[in-house]
Amino acid sequence: MVKTTHEEKMLTVRFRVDEHAHIVVNTDICRECSVQSCVYVCPANLFVPLDDGGILFNYEQCFECGTCYIACNREGAIRWTYPRGGFGVTFRES
Repeated sequence: MVKTTHEEKMLTVRFRVDEHAHIVVNTDICRECSVQSCVYVCPANLFVPLDDGGILFNYEQCFECGTCYIACNREGAIRWTYPRGGFGVTFRES
């Protein structure tokens, strides 16, 4: 069995980025959160905790799994929708 590295797998992922974010993070609500589970559950590592308690988020390489939305325990902190048609992630076979 041939093992595939993470880097090799990522070469099969394509992102068509929309100028309109499909995920919006309310950093004011995030500052009230002591858990910040989104930082730990996102498989693409797109959530970065800031020194002021907020969250820096970049949607451009989102896998669209919804894990951040499900794991977030603060109502209104994350607004998640699917990207508009033709945008988002595409997985291809290597």
